[in-house]
Amino acid sequence: MTSPSPVLNDARDALLHQGWAVLDGVLDEATCGTTLNRLWAAAASYEAQGNSTFMPLLDPNAANVRVFDLLAIDACFRDLILQADATTLVEALLGPHFRISNFTANIARPGSGSMALHSDQALVVPEPWHAPWALNIIWCLTDVTFENGATRFVPGSHRARTRKDLGSNPEARLVPFEAKAGSIIAMDGRLWHTSGKNITEGEDRALLFAYYVRDFLRGQVNFSALLEPALQASLSPELRKRLSLDSAENLSEGATLLSKAPRP
Repeated sequence: MTSPSPVLNDARDALLHQGWAVLDGVLDEATCGTTLNRLWAAAASYEAQGNSTFMPLLDPNAANVRVFDLLAIDACFRDLILQADATTLVEALLGPHFRISNFTANIARPGSGSMALHSDQALVVPEPWHAPWALNIIWCLTDVTFENGATRFVPGSHRARTRKDLGSNPEARLVPFEAKAGSIIAMDGRLWHTSGKNITEGEDRALLFAYYVRDFLRGQVNFSALLEPALQASLSPELRKRLSLDSAENLSEGATLLSKAPRP
């Protein structure tokens, strides 16, 4: 096993201390373009199955294109979900026993608006939040700027243990994650954020959101129901484990705890 590069080590340190990190150049230009094309194809496939890519619960209008079920639709997304640099950052925050909770896309087209301010951990775990139990890896398939709808976050908000800790007007402190196409943004699940508004006239902003959690949290997606049996059988043992597809689950944390416990 090779040691992480200095750049990856810097990103890991930034994630642990400031709650987020940007790692440039994970995908090259050609791979970004190919993946973006396959994302649009996935959106068409998702709609052909009778689903909508507009989520009124999340977005103010249909200029935000949301695609779910990525891991079932195209193998390229199954390759990305356990990419080495990404999982290094996931393990740094969540430990070695993490699980994949969801993998979705959000394409902000011109005119798209912002969703409500939230943290991903707050959506699945009630307050108080004492430790990081969730993390998002954001894959930038296009350049991401303030103008085209970059995700905006409240600096330092991953230290908030309750919603009240954010203060009376956290929206006033929002700043954008800006990154080049091919970058990944690692975001502590406790960091409060929202989607940005795309105020350009003709520029899409395409992001993939790989959502990981500690292994004692139930995933947002039941992959044993989503993925066809033949597809499940074709997956690597590592991916099966991370998707909670095997018969024995939620034992790794307990086994670690027992191994450290004193014996009478």
